[in-house]
Amino acid sequence: MSTATENLLDWLRDAHAMEQQAEKMLTAQSERLEHYPELKARIVQHIDETRGQRELLESCLQRLGSSPSTFKDLSAKVMAFGQAVAGMTVSDEVVKGAMSGYVFENMEIAAYTVLIAAAEEAGDAQTQTACEQILKQEVAMADWLREHLPQITAAFLQRSAAPDLDAKR
Repeated sequence: MSTATENLLDWLRDAHAMEQQAEKMLTAQSERLEHYPELKARIVQHIDETRGQRELLESCLQRLGSSPSTFKDLSAKVMAFGQAVAGMTVSDEVVKGAMSGYVFENMEIAAYTVLIAAAEEAGDAQTQTACEQILKQEVAMADWLREHLPQITAAFLQRSAAPDLDAKR
């Protein structure tokens, strides 16, 4: 049997690993984007937000007498590397990357929704506030991607149809 606080700590370590994975995936994606400046700028902005989110999670863990999980963090980084390599092999990398980003953001939204409820149940108002702050950023990024997927797709298709333009990234 686990207490609400024990579960909260475990889920905070999961979220920290998730943010490590997000930072690696977003960085790899932004480094490869060449022809989609608006998408690249939004990703770079979210990389900064992601680093701040990771720091918030670290402070929550430290305040609760814990620390991030080295194993979970390493596993997340390996997964991010695999996703980046897989993205390089497809001809529509920018579209699939934007779709994957949208899916990942929604997973993060779910994770922070759970963390908020767990922090409330554990009586940890500081962690709840931190997770609410992070949740707003994740929702904003998911909304941005959802709203821009048609535009990204159209730009890709236009570049793809032109014989002298690189559409992939």
